[in-house]
Amino acid sequence: MSASGDLIAAAVAAFGKAYAPYSRFAVGVAVRDELGQLHAGCNVENAAYPVGTCAEAGAIAAMVLAGGRRAMEAAVVGAGAELVTPCGGCRQRLREFGAPDMPVHICDDTGRLRRTFTLAELLPASFGPENLGVGAKP
Repeated sequence: MSASGDLIAAAVAAFGKAYAPYSRFAVGVAVRDELGQLHAGCNVENAAYPVGTCAEAGAIAAMVLAGGRRAMEAAVVGAGAELVTPCGGCRQRLREFGAPDMPVHICDDTGRLRRTFTLAELLPASFGPENLGVGAKP
């Protein structure tokens, strides 16, 4: 699945707002919910490590606040030679709201798509809400 331009543009805009004075490693994320609405987040660091928040957590919180309950796709934007994929905790955060086949688009800081993974590729044999018998499968 190819990423929509509006999804990537929202993640690039969030990347530009990141607060990363310590690591100088900005990340922006956008998530599209089940209604087609976009929700973005950026990483926000804190001098008292590890109290900062990842961009994925911000985007998911914005989605939930707006009433979204299912993540249909996500775009992650970061700079550097290596792919900037979600950390382990954020892979699980995405899994809480996304199905294993949810596409996660990895882009550079200009918005150029570098690679698309499914959530199952990033978090194989994952544990989700259905394992606890809670809610519908995403």
